[in-house]
Amino acid sequence: MDVSQYLEIFIDETNGHLQNLSDCIMSLEKDPENMDTINEIFRAAHSLKGMAGTMGFKRMQRLTHDMENVFQEVRSGNMSVTSGLVDVLFQCLDAIDAYLESVKESSEEGTDDNEAIIQELNDILAAGTGAVPKKEEKPAEKEEKPKDGDENRFQKKYLELEFSEKEKEELRVSEEKGMKLYGMTVYIQEDCLLKAARAFLVFKAVEDYGNIIVYNPSSQDIEDEKFGFDFSFVFASEAELDKVMEVSKAVSEIEEVVGEKVSYKSLTAAAAKKEEEEAEAAKNAEQKKEVEAAQKPAVPAQAKPQTGKKQNTGKPVTNRTVRVDIEKLDALMNQVSELIIAKNSLVSIGSTSDGGMGGSNSQAFHEQIEYLERITTGLHESVMKVRMVPIESVVQKFPRMIRDLSKKLDKKMELYMTGEDTELDRTVVDQIGDPLQHLLRNSADHGLENSEVRRKRGKPEAGSIHLNAFQEGNNVIIEVSDDGNGIDTESVKSKAIERGLITPEQGAALSQKEIIDFLFMPSFSMAKQISDVSGRGVGLDVVKSNIEALGGDVEVKSVLGEGSKFTVRLPLTLAIIQALMVEVRNEKYAISLGSIETIEEIMADEIKFVQAKEVIHIRGMVIPLIRLDQLLDCEPEEEEKESLTVIIVRKGDKFAGLIVDELNGQQEIVIKSLGKYINNSTKIISGATVLGDGEVALILDVNTLF
Repeated sequence: MDVSQYLEIFIDETNGHLQNLSDCIMSLEKDPENMDTINEIFRAAHSLKGMAGTMGFKRMQRLTHDMENVFQEVRSGNMSVTSGLVDVLFQCLDAIDAYLESVKESSEEGTDDNEAIIQELNDILAAGTGAVPKKEEKPAEKEEKPKDGDENRFQKKYLELEFSEKEKEELRVSEEKGMKLYGMTVYIQEDCLLKAARAFLVFKAVEDYGNIIVYNPSSQDIEDEKFGFDFSFVFASEAELDKVMEVSKAVSEIEEVVGEKVSYKSLTAAAAKKEEEEAEAAKNAEQKKEVEAAQKPAVPAQAKPQTGKKQNTGKPVTNRTVRVDIEKLDALMNQVSELIIAKNSLVSIGSTSDGGMGGSNSQAFHEQIEYLERITTGLHESVMKVRMVPIESVVQKFPRMIRDLSKKLDKKMELYMTGEDTELDRTVVDQIGDPLQHLLRNSADHGLENSEVRRKRGKPEAGSIHLNAFQEGNNVIIEVSDDGNGIDTESVKSKAIERGLITPEQGAALSQKEIIDFLFMPSFSMAKQISDVSGRGVGLDVVKSNIEALGGDVEVKSVLGEGSKFTVRLPLTLAIIQALMVEVRNEKYAISLGSIETIEEIMADEIKFVQAKEVIHIRGMVIPLIRLDQLLDCEPEEEEKESLTVIIVRKGDKFAGLIVDELNGQQEIVIKSLGKYINNSTKIISGATVLGDGEVALILDVNTLF
């Protein structure tokens, strides 16, 4: 039987328990006496142990069993929580996480027994309670208990199986071929969490030695866990019974296996006898029912409906949330994309066919267009909401990381997070974890000073790192800031000159932003020595490339001696956007509405020059101009226009004016990746879209212009 269907559930549930344990252990370190937290850790460890045992992952089960032992003593008051215990518990979580990664890759937990961690756990247990824990005795006692207890509990329920004519024929033919028939009843431990998985593992082990002919309950009932803690089957095999019993008992959380060699005659005789007994019992019950009906007064007509209604009110409310496979969402998104393209086609047909339509037909046609537009817009919003997930799933692992860095770097630091409920598209959330992790490690290692320096500067001994997320228009902003040393631009400039990236003369003319940009270059590092935290020049360049790949950007502001702030700007979604369609030399382009501030008509003589660059002066602001025809390498116009259309775009607190030839209105567009079809060295072209008339328009990413 295939148990892989339970693997995804196991992985999801284990991830949840690991995060819960991490959060609880972090809380416990600050408040070691909190019994609610201690009980929650015990429950999570117990659940992990049960799940691991159910799936047959014995190494993970052993480790979580020892964690559970420790917290059993803690919650009983026999030992207290120490800093050393917390450190070992985090090592346990890392080990379980390593097991989980192995399970994801190969469906197996791997071969690492983590003996050193288990030994540390048991040393702490022994020191805390004053007694050496007997790890191996408990399973042995549990194994022997059924034999010393009530043996009548384990019945030969395979003798009660019923057979169809087809199954009887299969039993008879198997026996005639010289195969042995075995009947078996398997009892599962009553604290088992996934009974169905246990049953299927037994079936899988047994089927290696023969063919299961009949089993009870049915496979569907077993899959739905609609059975008690035992199941029975009859199978044909050439192997000996002892071998089959052995592999069945080897499956974890199997309490007992009862089995024997049977024959076709004995099985069918038992089945026939059972049928007779059931028929007799049914007959007696019917006679008793008739006697009782004659003796009892009639039940009022309204009583029966009332009883049924009462039972319905007791029905449990089902969970209103479901897990959805991201691939299904992607397929749905593609369907919506095609629907929007179809809608654009209708709009295009309508705009070119008005002259040939009658008045009423034309009105009806436009009404249908509006109706279709409302549907597609509503469907788009619904899909977007389904795809949006809070960034909490990414950032919740960072407090543990900062705690570990604090110990490793010997610096006191605290992480403060706000806006964890801010939602982003699932594809963005899945990929933003690494860049944010690099930024936080950068703040911890390079940003924050050591305690001695902070004291001299009059700062609190513990450094502060802030992670703040919020929505701004069509973007999500994530800020990572610290109250540390800030970026020493003179040191960065000296490093750049030392590496031959610039000359001293060029360095003198650089702005602070241009100097800071060196930090985002590959293999550029300001660390004085290489460690496992930093120094290899891999960090901020990864941040920049990963964020730009998501259609976002990153900015840095820093004040020497006061701290730094990294601002990451990300699009809410990567699939469908509202865009302004423009023309440059009869070629159509799309610009995201989220980047556009205003649209201005200016006269050519209003253009001024600052440092040989074109600018315009609007409402007290000096805005640099960018001629898209020059940027896109178009043919120059024969003569300069007197009036120019300028689109004012914004990125953070910076503005620029894009000069275009024509405006074609607002449109909802579907972003299609260009992949490797275009060598885009400037990165201004972020993708393409298919218009209603089938024409392809390129999408301009104005963030790359700043």
